Amino acid sequence: QVQLVESGGGLVQAGGSLRLSCAASGGTFSSYVMGWFRQAPGKEREFVVTIGRTGGNIHLADSAKGRFTISRDNAKNTVSLQMNSLKPEDTAVYYCAGGLRYGMSPREYDYWGQGTQVTVSS
Repeated sequence: QVQLVESGGGLVQAGGSLRLSCAASGGTFSSYVMGWFRQAPGKEREFVVTIGRTGGNIHLADSAKGRFTISRDNAKNTVSLQMNSLKPEDTAVYYCAGGLRYGMSPREYDYWGQGTQVTVSS
């Protein structure tokens, strides 16, 4: 059973940056496609970015392009999300997810972290 634990959320002013991290345990990390999703109050969980097993095959949501960067370290079983130029509309709970299939739907992912709150003030 894979366990994912996110960290790095917090409160930041618009235009600022945050770096989220996700630590995995209990499985073969390099076997999993990893992704980040987010969910704002009253809204459905939405795709942010995904990264392939070896660090390639990165796909970003349009809202994240040019501002967010994903990376993974298979030796350390971690995946990170660098978020720059943050906007108030980025405010959400951010979830790390892992799965065996590459995709942008939450249904493609089998394992989820507990989420970390990101709040961007205007």
